[in-house]
Amino acid sequence: MASANRRRRAGALTAGAAALTLGLAACGGGDDGGSGTDGGAEGGGSGSSLTIGTTDKITTIDPAGSYDNGSFAVMNQVYPFLMNTPLGSPDVEPDIAEQAEFTSPTEYTVTLKPGLTFANGNELTSSDVKFTFDRQLAIFASGADGGNGPGSLLYNLESVAAPDDTTVVFTLKSENDQVFPQILSSPAGPIVDEDVFAADALTPDADIVAGEPFAGPYTIADYTQNELVSYAANDAYQGLLGAPKTETVDVAYYAESSNLKLDVQEGNVDVAYRSLSSTDVADLREDDGVQVVDGPGGEIRYIVFNFDTQPYGGTTPEADPAKALAVRQAVADLVDRQALSEQVYQGTFTPLYSYVPEGLTGATTALQGLYGDGQGAPDADRAAERLSAAGVETPVALNLQYSPDHYGPSSADEYALVKDQLEESGLFTVNLQSTEWVQYSKDRTSDVYPAYQLGWFPDYSDADNYLTPFFLLENFLGNHYENQQVNDLILEQATTADEAERTAVIERIQELVAADLSTVPLLQGAQVAVVGPDVEGAQDTLDASFKFRYGALSKG
Repeated sequence: MASANRRRRAGALTAGAAALTLGLAACGGGDDGGSGTDGGAEGGGSGSSLTIGTTDKITTIDPAGSYDNGSFAVMNQVYPFLMNTPLGSPDVEPDIAEQAEFTSPTEYTVTLKPGLTFANGNELTSSDVKFTFDRQLAIFASGADGGNGPGSLLYNLESVAAPDDTTVVFTLKSENDQVFPQILSSPAGPIVDEDVFAADALTPDADIVAGEPFAGPYTIADYTQNELVSYAANDAYQGLLGAPKTETVDVAYYAESSNLKLDVQEGNVDVAYRSLSSTDVADLREDDGVQVVDGPGGEIRYIVFNFDTQPYGGTTPEADPAKALAVRQAVADLVDRQALSEQVYQGTFTPLYSYVPEGLTGATTALQGLYGDGQGAPDADRAAERLSAAGVETPVALNLQYSPDHYGPSSADEYALVKDQLEESGLFTVNLQSTEWVQYSKDRTSDVYPAYQLGWFPDYSDADNYLTPFFLLENFLGNHYENQQVNDLILEQATTADEAERTAVIERIQELVAADLSTVPLLQGAQVAVVGPDVEGAQDTLDASFKFRYGALSKG
């Protein structure tokens, strides 16, 4: 742990320390890492309280150890950021910072608001900020994050200095970084208390909750991982989002989305957010007892190939890069995105033909002309020709993995249909397997899965966030994909100030990755929340920031 010598106690804070008493029928008791909720809440909150239900899972609430939506949903409520997005906007502004600006082409200087404190009474100073980012870099570099941390986002960060208690100077490797302010609002950006968190290792969730290192809109009053998290408004929060509209919030974690649907219909939970099946959402739209609220899309789904362990991958006995590429290309030729959209998701997800989703500057349809029939539909003859030309014997045995509990209840149907599409051609035999997310998130970065499902919920609204985490030489996927030209172009686009020039670079990156097929994009989808008739504020927080802020919600 970091030394506490430099710390002055700022006095006890009122942070709603008492645990919430709302009973949850199937969430009571249990150890961390429990199986989740199959039942639900016994009654919603009243006036100053809300109950939210979700099927998302928490990996850890240590910001250096998780890069998934379920974990980040917690972090957004309890940790402060230097930069954040106001409700209704994708653009970042100072959060607990008073101001933030480039003071030279490679120096980004942040001035903190005075008098900041954590819920435990510790002062929040520039020393904590420096510790936060030094820690992110150290844990990512050492692999202590288990391959699941967001440290890859800090690829352009050279060093951090804290010349006084309220000043932080970030020195960047490349000049004119166009996305660094947004990265400060991302999963790499939650500011932590150096007296609670270890400098070079992940800190257990129980120790975090006990240490109360929270300076966001809420604190955590009670915590049982993937069963129940109870939040209390943090009176000491001085950030951009202001005081929460609801004093206490309980979040119940469900193992089955069907039970979540039932509980929001019966009023046992006030808000259902991530993830109901498309069939359930369509049914709920006809229910006058609830509101279905839609927000802008940014979520994507895709198949990842491990370049070492896929058929003909680098560490297999029959390693052959040309054959490995032909296998990936054949998969891209055979997947029928329109069928996935219509048959599995009833249009709530739409076909995605590149790496940057439609609607963002720089988005293309790079895969559409390269694969299948050239118009977006599958083409088995083209796939067969590729495999034959590369000397690949068919059918190719492909091990394909998915998570049944992380990307919504339709994942099983989605990947069963992908399996059918590949096997119908006679070119593949697919061994389809599933693993629950907590184990899945460890296995996928340990070369266990030759090909596997992932989804992406953006950290910020910029094409960079669909490129940098995946395709730099050291990336979040950890799938052994390396293309120096792609790496250099990603670094170039991030520092190109001219919008047209930057867009052209982003388009070129997509062309190159589409030819390599590190991943095969499948679908993009919108945000959806289902709320009770007296719940307000859901539309405000389902915005282009892609952060679901509980403090915006209230009951009329």
